[in-house]
Amino acid sequence: MQPAKDTLAWMYEKMVTSRRFENAIEKIYMEGKSPVFNMADGPIPGEMHLSDGQEPVAVGVCAHLNPEDVVTATHRPHHQAIAKGVDLKKMAAEIFGKATGLSGGRGGHMHIFDADVNFACSGIIAQGMGPAAGAALSRQIQGKPGVAVSFIGEGAANQGAFHEAMNLAAVWKLPMIVVVEDNAWGISVSKEASTAIQRNSDRAAAYGIPGHYIPGNDPLKIYEVAGEAIERARRGDGPTLIEIETYRLAGHFMGDAEGYRPEGEKDGLFAKDPIPAMRAKLLADGQFTEGELDALENKAQAAVDDAISFARASADPKPEDALTAVFA
Repeated sequence: MQPAKDTLAWMYEKMVTSRRFENAIEKIYMEGKSPVFNMADGPIPGEMHLSDGQEPVAVGVCAHLNPEDVVTATHRPHHQAIAKGVDLKKMAAEIFGKATGLSGGRGGHMHIFDADVNFACSGIIAQGMGPAAGAALSRQIQGKPGVAVSFIGEGAANQGAFHEAMNLAAVWKLPMIVVVEDNAWGISVSKEASTAIQRNSDRAAAYGIPGHYIPGNDPLKIYEVAGEAIERARRGDGPTLIEIETYRLAGHFMGDAEGYRPEGEKDGLFAKDPIPAMRAKLLADGQFTEGELDALENKAQAAVDDAISFARASADPKPEDALTAVFA
């Protein structure tokens, strides 16, 4: 299953949008945080986890999804939010803590929620597994269309929530797909130091469901495998577990010195940056001209510029708003 040209254009544009958005956020995040770094300072306080390098995972999967499909993501969610269609202006405002944000500035970048496109994320490891299974169960019981996709990191596959949700999804044949983004590092702990099995996709056998491993951070291969898994879920044939080798080009969080990485590792990862690699492939295959890809990049940059301008210009929440949207 190879994507049509319009789908390829969408995939490339969303990958570039995610990268350009995070480039802008990275620069703004550091405002007011020097000469002494304090994550509470500047226009974007708090932690910041960038998804540079992991864009193929988001577009390869989300290219097959519709607004009624549910996505749960991790503390590193921007690429998936953008690919799922989350409002970029409102997401930027939420990251800035502004009143015009998706949650009025209450959630920040690790708690992005957009009901219009059924997207949510959390800073708790493997937290999205249960809600994704619940969303899939609700659609199954009510006979409504839609599947649920839970994106998790490779470290989350060692959490109890992963195994509990996978077991129930298999028992009930839920329309659910679990996508493990294997960037090799759980914060500063390598996969080989934390996980007894080389590939988490092999764990699918314990639940009697298909498991797929995709090497090389290849957006087209991800598109192919994800399409088959999502179609399987839509037919009512149950869940699928997919693990994807991807690359975290940034640190775990902004300010991470990354002293745990072996010497030369990051240079090797930058040499495999998926965005220039995809551009080169699209040109080499003759599917796009330089001008067409430049136009997609310009469109992506314009959307990012608009979103950042909107966020900067938006008002801060009123102090009394802290008492709204809470349970008494």
